[in-house]
Amino acid sequence: MYKYGKRRRRKKRWPAVLGSLALLAALLGVIYYLLDYYKIENVYVDGNVHYTKEEIMDIVMEGPLGNNSLYLSLKYKDKSITGVPFIAAMDVTVPAPDTIRISVYEKSLAGYIEYLGRYIYFDKDGTVVESSNVRTLGMPQITGLDFDYIVVGEPLPVENSDIFYKILRVTQTLSDANLPAERIYFNGKEEMTIHLGDIRVEFGTDEQLDEKINLLKKQLPKLEGMKGTLNIQNYNKNVKTYTFEPDS
Repeated sequence: MYKYGKRRRRKKRWPAVLGSLALLAALLGVIYYLLDYYKIENVYVDGNVHYTKEEIMDIVMEGPLGNNSLYLSLKYKDKSITGVPFIAAMDVTVPAPDTIRISVYEKSLAGYIEYLGRYIYFDKDGTVVESSNVRTLGMPQITGLDFDYIVVGEPLPVENSDIFYKILRVTQTLSDANLPAERIYFNGKEEMTIHLGDIRVEFGTDEQLDEKINLLKKQLPKLEGMKGTLNIQNYNKNVKTYTFEPDS
């Protein structure tokens, strides 16, 4: 009787084992389907300047499931990515199962200064946004400002804070004209010298800004391969005089 009862219990286990295996197989099938169907093949990144597309992808698509659009849609649902240097926020959308779009909203930077071996980036109000050991390409270095200290999150302690509006206005106008300045120097009268490659531009103040920028666009191609100083301090729509002095 004992042996007979034991065989009956073994026979009863098989349906349960088979059911569990079938459930496991179904579960694995679902997991495989979700991993395969939502596998990301296309990534679109827009709005990034400081970071490359690959660097943005590494930030957003981290972890073992970072290549799965379903996982990312749940992870970033109604949630922006914050806390990344130079970036105000990043939003992730999933227009298709194999595609994600990352919209990057970078902090509005006017320029940077070098201070104690660091690159100090500030915004249109002169507020220090970031302190980094990495220089951002396309962002002008600002020199000639007089200050004694810096605090991240606070304005640079310069005598005339209006200069930051001038910096932003000039750098944005130069950028719109595809004339990225490498360095902008301000003297005590807030007159500018703009460095564009091997050409130094004695720019003067930001008055008659559009006229001076239009002149730069026309003259710089003519000065390609040359080194020297282009003086347009007094150039305006009425007085169209300027000089170029080659380096000796």
